[in-house]
Amino acid sequence: MVVTVASGKGGTGKTTVAVSLALATGGQYLDCDVEEPNGHIFLKPVITGSTPVNKLVPEIDLDKCNFCHECSRACVYHALAVLKDQVLVFPELCHSCGLCAWVCPTGAISEKRLPVGVVETGASGRTGFVQGRLNVGEPMAVPVIRAVKKEIHTEPGAILDAPPGSSCPVVQSVLGSDYCLLVTEPTPFGLHDLRIAVETLRRLGVRCGVVLNRCDIGDDKTENWCRDEGIPVLMRIPHDRRIAESYSRGRSLVEALSGYRDDFIELWRRIRELAA
Repeated sequence: MVVTVASGKGGTGKTTVAVSLALATGGQYLDCDVEEPNGHIFLKPVITGSTPVNKLVPEIDLDKCNFCHECSRACVYHALAVLKDQVLVFPELCHSCGLCAWVCPTGAISEKRLPVGVVETGASGRTGFVQGRLNVGEPMAVPVIRAVKKEIHTEPGAILDAPPGSSCPVVQSVLGSDYCLLVTEPTPFGLHDLRIAVETLRRLGVRCGVVLNRCDIGDDKTENWCRDEGIPVLMRIPHDRRIAESYSRGRSLVEALSGYRDDFIELWRRIRELAA
């Protein structure tokens, strides 16, 4: 089973929940927040493998090019600009779709590999570990997230730690998941972004439940909205100084406060029931 842990906004405790769920169940942890992965801080894995991630970008043979503009007209991402006697390629805009090469009438376009990141694999005890790292300055995280997801092992379960928000990297992380766990907080900002995240998941056809972090602050509007929308609140985590202190020291919730281990095992059981 593949479960993605996501959040409509940053700072809700998404990584805390994802790491704790992986440790409590012995499942595989995959960090898809490739722009700033931080699960390794808490899992402290032994890294045993590293694989570069490349994307394909167009390369122009000017001896074959007749500067017909077909490639630039076809590219909806504006990754090519055809001038009088040259073609400019903007790799940071390219989505590696290959359409420019397909429409080129003279066969002047080939594709070359451009490094964009790396995927690292290893283990933390019995918990499998995978993380992606996007190269500094690269604008597109999706190719690295795809590479991370190629390492998924579904037994006993894979827990994907998604980026915050609801943009393309989150969509790529959630695609193909059996269930999505949304971590939020009972504040106006938390509820606003939770609504956007739920709408995104509904469009993707992925079922979801909520973990309410810092559940004893704010108001009851988030819980009321979840009830009205038929979204189960599967776990409530109180605002506890001990949790913040353990987080600041790089210790996971289930390691710092042992009573939470059973809570996360129960959370996993409920997710399996809902995803069945």
